[in-house]
Amino acid sequence: SEGFSLFVKILDKVISVPEGDFFFDFVRHLTEWIKKTKQREDPPKYTYQIFFMRKLWTNAIPGKDRMADIIFHYHQELPKLIRGYHKCSIDEAVQLAACIYRVRFGDNTALFENIQLKDFLPADLVDKLPYAEWRKRIIAVHAESQNLSPEDAKIKFLKILYQWSTFGSAFFEVKQTSDPTYPEQLLIAINKNGVNLIHPKSKDLLITYPFTSISNWSSGNTYFNMTVGDIVRGTRLLCESPLGYKMDDLLTSYISLMVQTIHRQSTNASSSRQ
Repeated sequence: SEGFSLFVKILDKVISVPEGDFFFDFVRHLTEWIKKTKQREDPPKYTYQIFFMRKLWTNAIPGKDRMADIIFHYHQELPKLIRGYHKCSIDEAVQLAACIYRVRFGDNTALFENIQLKDFLPADLVDKLPYAEWRKRIIAVHAESQNLSPEDAKIKFLKILYQWSTFGSAFFEVKQTSDPTYPEQLLIAINKNGVNLIHPKSKDLLITYPFTSISNWSSGNTYFNMTVGDIVRGTRLLCESPLGYKMDDLLTSYISLMVQTIHRQSTNASSSRQ
């Protein structure tokens, strides 16, 4: 279960339960914090939802853990594809759409007549081809994989995404105010490779900051800031985003895992020398 976490959704926030915290203690602290920030005379009773999801994708390899792929990974990665966050070719989009169709409807081709393309294709690609052309191509690829079960279609879907550097990313749409050479509106992807800055229209990768290069970061209700390199003379990334708290938490978790891994490797190396 390494890399998985409990998440609590309360009001408009989804917050990861810190490792080592007792769940109900965390929820109590969370509701008390919200009451203070809302400053109401008669605070309402807050309801919350609990989710169990993969948070860190360091060791997530499609096909390695079949149950995790089927139950968690597919359903977490699908919305990111549909929102158009990945750089995806038309051929890849057709392959992926055929997988999504097979997951939902199996061998039943009758439903191809009325499919909503927005449920099967990245949002930025839907208008690249006429509806009839998309449908024809998806039907053809679907017909080539008649022996593929819906579960195996999920794994095939993940294996296609795994070829991309943005697989297993958490994506954030931000407004950056620190570097005039980058677009004002940026897509930030945080994944096992580090913090990635992506052009929001072309989806081209502009730069990747490995975790080892990040020296400082902070967040608030409306911002996320990060320093790369030397704290005094390093590069600063200043972002406006209501999801700064999530970026902060995810960066903290990935760097903590990296430090733990390095410590474990050095401990094992010293033990083997004795």
